[in-house]
Amino acid sequence: MKRLLPAVILGFISVCGYAQDYPSRAVSITVPNPPGGMNQIHALPLSTVLEKLTSQPAPVINRPGGTAAIGTAYVANQTPDGYNLLITTPNLYLVIEKDKLYGIKSPFSLDQIAPVALLSADPLTMVVTPSLPAKNVKELVALSKSRPNEMIFSSSGPYGITHTPMAMFMDAAKLKMRHLPTTGGGPAITQVLGGHAQVTASGPAAVYPHVKAGKLRALAHWGVKPHPALPGVKPLKDLGFDVEAYLWVGVFTTAGAPDAVMTKVRDTIRKAAADPLFVQSLEKSHIVPDYRDAPDFKKFFDADYIRMAAVIKKMGKI
Repeated sequence: MKRLLPAVILGFISVCGYAQDYPSRAVSITVPNPPGGMNQIHALPLSTVLEKLTSQPAPVINRPGGTAAIGTAYVANQTPDGYNLLITTPNLYLVIEKDKLYGIKSPFSLDQIAPVALLSADPLTMVVTPSLPAKNVKELVALSKSRPNEMIFSSSGPYGITHTPMAMFMDAAKLKMRHLPTTGGGPAITQVLGGHAQVTASGPAAVYPHVKAGKLRALAHWGVKPHPALPGVKPLKDLGFDVEAYLWVGVFTTAGAPDAVMTKVRDTIRKAAADPLFVQSLEKSHIVPDYRDAPDFKKFFDADYIRMAAVIKKMGKI
């Protein structure tokens, strides 16, 4: 023990000193999607604020592909030192559940990624083309049941964050609609705007300008309380459907960093998320800031994961 003690003490001092100096070099922010979209909307102002707070570069690097799997795997396999951050959505676990369903080995596992903080958690919102003779959810359900498997809903892709909520709703309402998968949330909205689909689910920020312009009609959302971007739109729970789904955005890093380092990373992100520049940037995009530190984020994440994994399991192979 006497021989080991100096090494233990030196290791402790080294970790504490390392954590105290964090960050002493550039912090890389990976967005596992193409430029644009919810992750980018959060990552860019976060980068600006981090650079202001730490006097270190915080470049945003897009690493798209595989429904966010490629960028996520990149961060998952880096050195666990807090210098690689990941900004991502529920696609983090949706891709794992999809792979599990098809017996595919995912390029990363959840125990390789450590939660740092939740930044926002807006509910998915159901929108329809204004030409559809359905002014509310009740009328949409009646119309769909009168035309089983004729109405088309678009999504960002199979098992993705805009597909699973619609599958959840259709199961609760006992509906059958045809699925039109696309390459992303934006293209899914475009399909409804162009009349190729009648319904889609999306984050409030993405559909807000179209709803305001009268090009889309918002019927309901998958949250539990009103959203300021769409104040008159009710939660589906209030309409008798026990469903809930969020387009949340969170910060993660490579798992395995020493506790002292993780504490410093969390403190740094907490300060950045509270900065007026970051808050106002989200609000300008009609996103509600909803910062939650790692322990509370983990509780939210686990509940959301269980809910959505059950949907994918019930959907089965498609």
